[in-house]
Amino acid sequence: MSTKFKYAAAISLAATFMTTLFSSAGSQASAQSFNAPAAIAATFISQPVVQPLAPTLSDTLEVSPEARASTLAELVAETSIPATLSKDLECLAGAVFFEAKSESLAGQLAVGRVIVARANSGRFPASYCGVVFQPSQFSFVRGGAMPAINRDSRAWQTAVRIAKIADEGEWKSPVEGAMFFHAAYVSPRWGKTRMAKVDGHIFYR
Repeated sequence: MSTKFKYAAAISLAATFMTTLFSSAGSQASAQSFNAPAAIAATFISQPVVQPLAPTLSDTLEVSPEARASTLAELVAETSIPATLSKDLECLAGAVFFEAKSESLAGQLAVGRVIVARANSGRFPASYCGVVFQPSQFSFVRGGAMPAINRDSRAWQTAVRIAKIADEGEWKSPVEGAMFFHAAYVSPRWGKTRMAKVDGHIFYR
């Protein structure tokens, strides 16, 4: 028996079976109008093939913190001020406030990120307060304390937001990785690698 004949016989047998099945179930469809191969093919074509999807890039990579804002100014505006500041965050915000409150947001962030870098370096105290109050490091510290701060001022609120961004690493400063800085109007002979001048400060590795 040829392959073509076998195929025709199988189609005929399937058609007979389907006709009988439909007739016994009370179907009004006639055997002549029922095309078994087409019906079988339609059944397979209409059923979706469900397979686990391969993970996309957005599934496997964490979204960059910078992605939630297109500029540092937008990020600062979107950053909430905690109802209560931790001691360390207050020290960090205080340093930003006294060192750079009159500077640009980038300049304030640069100062904040230096303090974060020091605290994480193992070469300085391991807390922000330890870094800020380390003797002979910051000129605004007098007698182991900071001057009084007007906490209702816009400058303080901005400093707190910048401190939070610096602490969480949500935005890179223009001199990311800097460990030292000084006012641009002085010229200490440090022998360190100069990175850049940002507003009123010069930063070093």
